[in-house]
Amino acid sequence: MNIYVDFDDCLCETARHFSELVVELFGKHVPYEDMKYFDLQKSFSLTREQYEHMMIKAHNPEILLSYEETPGAVETLNEWIDKGYEVSIITGRPSSSYEPSRLWLDQHGLERAKLFCLNKYGRTGFIKESDFNLELEDFYQMHFDYAIEDSPAAFRFFERWPSLKVLVYDRPWNQECELFGKEYRRCAGWEMIRAMVKQESREMRKTKRNIDSVYQAE
Repeated sequence: MNIYVDFDDCLCETARHFSELVVELFGKHVPYEDMKYFDLQKSFSLTREQYEHMMIKAHNPEILLSYEETPGAVETLNEWIDKGYEVSIITGRPSSSYEPSRLWLDQHGLERAKLFCLNKYGRTGFIKESDFNLELEDFYQMHFDYAIEDSPAAFRFFERWPSLKVLVYDRPWNQECELFGKEYRRCAGWEMIRAMVKQESREMRKTKRNIDSVYQAE
């Protein structure tokens, strides 16, 4: 079983921190529950200059290391790794964020999870030919059975895998987005995600046993 897991707002509460950060930087109060757009510039009604300033501040190592874990994330991922599943954390954070992001995972007990920075947004400063950075052509060579993602902007990257099961982590900014077909399922939290993967894994094993018994009978 190969599982793709997004970082921000799947593993950690990034948006809740942004909600506090814009108050600190600009005196704008937009509660987490009112963040209706994945585009943070639009959610917070910021100018381009304010948005860029906020993003620079938010990607400082000390800030990245302060993000709180999303309840149940670490426990679930470690359970999957213990079962032999391959867990790949694939983030759209810039390459410069890799070290503090890796450290956050290690400090939260996810030393065994792989971490990759995917160049989703065509950043010119992206570090190529490294062990942890992925261009889209590299990403499309990978295989996943599940993807845990909150961003509607990322769904387009899953079109290459028609059978991929996409578990959409329920957040205010994806409430009104279109889910593309029966393989997309909205999940209220990690308890629900874990239950879904467990149930389907059980069904897959049952199907495999049935197929094996047919071959043995022949």
